[in-house]
Amino acid sequence: MIASLDPTAQVLQGLLIYGVMPVWLLAGFGDWLLHLRQRIEEMVGWREPALHLLMVAEITVGLAAALLLQITAAVLVLLLGVAIAHELTVWRDLSFASARRRIAVPEQWVHALQIMIPWMALGMLAVIYRDQVGAILRGGGADWSLRLKEAPLPLVQVLAIVVGGSMLVGFPFVEELWRGVRARRRRARRR
Repeated sequence: MIASLDPTAQVLQGLLIYGVMPVWLLAGFGDWLLHLRQRIEEMVGWREPALHLLMVAEITVGLAAALLLQITAAVLVLLLGVAIAHELTVWRDLSFASARRRIAVPEQWVHALQIMIPWMALGMLAVIYRDQVGAILRGGGADWSLRLKEAPLPLVQVLAIVVGGSMLVGFPFVEELWRGVRARRRRARRR
Protein backbone atom coordinates (compact mmCIF):
# COMPACT_ATOMS: atom_id res chain seq x y z
CA MET A 1 0.00 0.00 0.00
CA ILE A 2 1.02 3.58 -0.51
CA ALA A 3 1.85 5.27 2.78
CA SER A 4 0.96 8.76 1.48
CA LEU A 5 -2.71 7.81 1.13
CA ASP A 6 -5.04 8.85 3.92
CA PRO A 7 -6.37 6.07 6.20
CA THR A 8 -9.68 5.73 4.33
CA ALA A 9 -7.87 5.46 1.00
CA GLN A 10 -5.48 2.87 2.45
CA VAL A 11 -8.43 0.74 3.65
CA LEU A 12 -10.14 1.02 0.25
CA GLN A 13 -6.94 0.13 -1.59
CA GLY A 14 -6.53 -2.93 0.63
CA LEU A 15 -10.13 -3.94 -0.02
CA LEU A 16 -9.58 -3.59 -3.75
CA ILE A 17 -6.46 -5.72 -3.79
CA TYR A 18 -7.30 -8.33 -1.16
CA GLY A 19 -11.11 -8.43 -1.39
CA VAL A 20 -12.53 -7.18 -4.67
CA MET A 21 -9.86 -8.65 -6.97
CA PRO A 22 -10.05 -12.21 -5.61
CA VAL A 23 -13.86 -12.19 -5.73
CA TRP A 24 -13.78 -10.84 -9.27
CA LEU A 25 -11.28 -13.45 -10.45
CA LEU A 26 -13.21 -16.26 -8.77
CA ALA A 27 -16.43 -15.01 -10.38
CA GLY A 28 -14.74 -15.16 -13.79
CA PHE A 29 -13.52 -18.69 -13.12
CA GLY A 30 -16.97 -19.66 -11.84
CA ASP A 31 -18.54 -18.32 -15.02
CA TRP A 32 -16.16 -20.41 -17.11
CA LEU A 33 -16.93 -23.51 -15.01
CA LEU A 34 -20.66 -22.98 -15.51
CA HIS A 35 -20.14 -22.61 -19.27
CA LEU A 36 -18.00 -25.75 -19.31
CA ARG A 37 -20.62 -27.73 -17.42
CA GLN A 38 -23.38 -26.49 -19.72
CA ARG A 39 -21.23 -27.16 -22.83
CA ILE A 40 -22.13 -23.81 -24.33
CA GLU A 41 -19.90 -24.47 -27.33
CA GLU A 42 -22.46 -27.01 -28.55
CA MET A 43 -25.20 -24.39 -28.44
CA VAL A 44 -23.45 -21.19 -29.48
CA GLY A 45 -20.20 -22.20 -31.16
CA TRP A 46 -17.41 -19.61 -31.03
CA ARG A 47 -19.38 -16.34 -31.04
CA GLU A 48 -20.31 -16.14 -27.36
CA PRO A 49 -16.82 -17.22 -26.22
CA ALA A 50 -15.38 -14.51 -28.51
CA LEU A 51 -17.55 -11.95 -26.69
CA HIS A 52 -16.26 -13.33 -23.39
CA LEU A 53 -12.67 -12.82 -24.53
CA LEU A 54 -13.51 -9.30 -25.67
CA MET A 55 -14.77 -8.54 -22.15
CA VAL A 56 -11.59 -10.04 -20.69
CA ALA A 57 -9.51 -7.83 -23.01
CA GLU A 58 -11.49 -4.72 -22.06
CA ILE A 59 -11.04 -5.37 -18.36
CA THR A 60 -7.36 -6.20 -18.87
CA VAL A 61 -6.78 -2.72 -20.32
CA GLY A 62 -8.40 -1.10 -17.29
CA LEU A 63 -6.69 -3.39 -14.83
CA ALA A 64 -3.27 -2.78 -16.37
CA ALA A 65 -3.87 0.97 -16.21
CA ALA A 66 -4.96 0.83 -12.57
CA LEU A 67 -2.06 -1.41 -11.53
CA LEU A 68 0.74 0.33 -13.41
CA LEU A 69 -0.24 3.96 -13.99
CA GLN A 70 -0.54 6.83 -11.57
CA ILE A 71 -4.26 7.33 -11.03
CA THR A 72 -4.86 10.70 -12.65
CA ALA A 73 -7.92 12.26 -14.22
CA ALA A 74 -6.87 10.69 -17.52
CA VAL A 75 -6.71 7.21 -15.99
CA LEU A 76 -10.05 7.66 -14.22
CA VAL A 77 -11.67 8.69 -17.51
CA LEU A 78 -9.99 5.73 -19.23
CA LEU A 79 -11.38 3.41 -16.53
CA LEU A 80 -14.84 4.92 -16.98
CA GLY A 81 -14.57 4.27 -20.73
CA VAL A 82 -13.47 0.69 -20.06
CA ALA A 83 -16.41 0.16 -17.68
CA ILE A 84 -18.86 1.52 -20.26
CA ALA A 85 -17.34 -0.60 -23.07
CA HIS A 86 -17.51 -3.67 -20.82
CA GLU A 87 -21.15 -2.92 -19.98
CA LEU A 88 -22.05 -2.63 -23.68
CA THR A 89 -20.27 -5.90 -24.44
CA VAL A 90 -22.07 -7.58 -21.52
CA TRP A 91 -25.37 -6.36 -22.95
CA ARG A 92 -24.48 -7.78 -26.38
CA ASP A 93 -23.27 -11.06 -24.84
CA LEU A 94 -26.39 -11.58 -22.75
CA SER A 95 -28.66 -10.67 -25.67
CA PHE A 96 -26.85 -13.18 -27.87
CA ALA A 97 -26.70 -15.93 -25.25
CA SER A 98 -30.25 -15.65 -23.93
CA ALA A 99 -31.62 -16.11 -27.46
CA ARG A 100 -29.68 -19.39 -27.86
CA ARG A 101 -29.45 -21.03 -24.46
CA ARG A 102 -30.84 -21.03 -20.97
CA ILE A 103 -28.86 -18.87 -18.53
CA ALA A 104 -29.41 -20.62 -15.19
CA VAL A 105 -29.73 -18.79 -11.89
CA PRO A 106 -26.16 -19.59 -10.69
CA GLU A 107 -24.76 -18.13 -13.90
CA GLN A 108 -26.98 -15.06 -13.53
CA TRP A 109 -25.64 -14.58 -10.00
CA VAL A 110 -22.03 -14.83 -11.22
CA HIS A 111 -22.83 -12.38 -14.03
CA ALA A 112 -24.22 -9.94 -11.46
CA LEU A 113 -20.85 -9.98 -9.68
CA GLN A 114 -18.96 -9.58 -12.95
CA ILE A 115 -21.14 -6.62 -13.93
CA MET A 116 -21.08 -4.90 -10.53
CA ILE A 117 -17.41 -5.25 -9.62
CA PRO A 118 -15.89 -2.98 -12.33
CA TRP A 119 -18.24 -0.19 -11.23
CA MET A 120 -17.53 -0.85 -7.57
CA ALA A 121 -13.77 -0.79 -8.20
CA LEU A 122 -14.09 2.44 -10.18
CA GLY A 123 -16.13 3.97 -7.35
CA MET A 124 -13.52 2.95 -4.80
CA LEU A 125 -10.75 4.46 -6.93
CA ALA A 126 -12.83 7.63 -7.29
CA VAL A 127 -12.96 7.89 -3.48
CA ILE A 128 -9.24 7.16 -3.10
CA TYR A 129 -8.37 9.75 -5.76
CA ARG A 130 -11.21 12.15 -5.01
CA ASP A 131 -8.93 15.14 -5.63
CA GLN A 132 -8.77 14.16 -9.31
CA VAL A 133 -12.52 13.52 -9.49
CA GLY A 134 -13.15 16.92 -7.90
CA ALA A 135 -10.78 18.57 -10.39
CA ILE A 136 -12.61 16.91 -13.28
CA LEU A 137 -16.00 18.04 -11.97
CA ARG A 138 -14.76 21.60 -11.29
CA GLY A 139 -13.26 21.75 -14.76
CA GLY A 140 -9.77 22.76 -13.66
CA GLY A 141 -6.64 21.45 -12.03
CA ALA A 142 -7.04 17.86 -13.19
CA ASP A 143 -3.93 15.88 -14.07
CA TRP A 144 -4.45 14.58 -17.62
CA SER A 145 -1.10 12.85 -17.88
CA LEU A 146 -0.45 9.14 -18.30
CA ARG A 147 2.63 8.02 -16.39
CA LEU A 148 3.83 5.10 -14.33
CA LYS A 149 2.92 5.07 -10.65
CA GLU A 150 5.10 7.32 -8.52
CA ALA A 151 4.98 4.68 -5.77
CA PRO A 152 4.43 1.36 -7.56
CA LEU A 153 2.36 -1.35 -5.95
CA PRO A 154 4.48 -4.14 -4.50
CA LEU A 155 5.60 -6.48 -7.26
CA VAL A 156 4.16 -9.50 -5.44
CA GLN A 157 0.67 -7.91 -5.51
CA VAL A 158 0.90 -7.09 -9.21
CA LEU A 159 2.22 -10.56 -10.05
CA ALA A 160 -0.49 -12.24 -7.94
CA ILE A 161 -3.18 -10.36 -9.87
CA VAL A 162 -1.56 -11.03 -13.26
CA VAL A 163 -0.95 -14.72 -12.59
CA GLY A 164 -4.33 -15.16 -10.88
CA GLY A 165 -6.10 -13.38 -13.73
CA SER A 166 -4.29 -15.44 -16.35
CA MET A 167 -4.94 -18.76 -14.62
CA LEU A 168 -8.52 -18.12 -13.48
CA VAL A 169 -9.86 -16.00 -16.35
CA GLY A 170 -7.53 -15.52 -19.31
CA PHE A 171 -6.51 -19.09 -20.13
CA PRO A 172 -9.92 -20.61 -19.30
CA PHE A 173 -11.72 -18.25 -21.68
CA VAL A 174 -9.16 -18.88 -24.44
CA GLU A 175 -9.87 -22.58 -23.90
CA GLU A 176 -13.62 -21.86 -24.12
CA LEU A 177 -13.15 -20.12 -27.46
CA TRP A 178 -11.10 -23.09 -28.68
CA ARG A 179 -13.93 -25.46 -27.70
CA GLY A 180 -16.35 -23.25 -29.62
CA VAL A 181 -14.18 -23.26 -32.74
CA ARG A 182 -13.81 -27.05 -32.56
CA ALA A 183 -17.58 -27.49 -32.12
CA ARG A 184 -18.22 -25.32 -35.16
CA ARG A 185 -15.77 -27.39 -37.22
CA ARG A 186 -17.47 -30.62 -36.11
CA ARG A 187 -20.87 -29.25 -37.14
CA ALA A 188 -19.47 -28.13 -40.50
CA ARG A 189 -18.05 -31.61 -41.20
CA ARG A 190 -21.43 -33.23 -40.44
CA ARG A 191 -23.22 -31.10 -43.03
